[in-house]
Amino acid sequence: MKTLLCFATLAFLSFSAFADIQDPVMNDYGPTRKLGRGMANVVWASTELIYSPTMVNVQEGNSSAWSFGIVKGLGRFFYRMGFGFYEMGTFPFATYKGSYNTPYKSNIPWIHGGLEEFPPELGFETRYRYTHSWN
Repeated sequence: MKTLLCFATLAFLSFSAFADIQDPVMNDYGPTRKLGRGMANVVWASTELIYSPTMVNVQEGNSSAWSFGIVKGLGRFFYRMGFGFYEMGTFPFATYKGSYNTPYKSNIPWIHGGLEEFPPELGFETRYRYTHSWN
């Protein structure tokens, strides 16, 4: 009887251990990711000065790259710097709708606005999905 009671107790405890083994929904977006995103935006915001005119050149041509592309790059540079300092200063707090998500719009391909979560990478090869493609 004592063995059966021990087995039943052990079985009950082991079944209750399976109750919450999944990650919470917002586990990927925590204070450390927000701090890292803010630091990356401050340190690598200058890549927008090269990346934006290059992408405008690919999409719309040389004339627009040397006019609109430079203005767009400067705007995105200051936008990214501002949000970088903001996120570094407020990283311990869930400021955007009670979460640690980015407060800026995501980059919508058919509208010339919004930002990716992290600054663009310059170069020909990447291992990360959130950067540009040169197709």
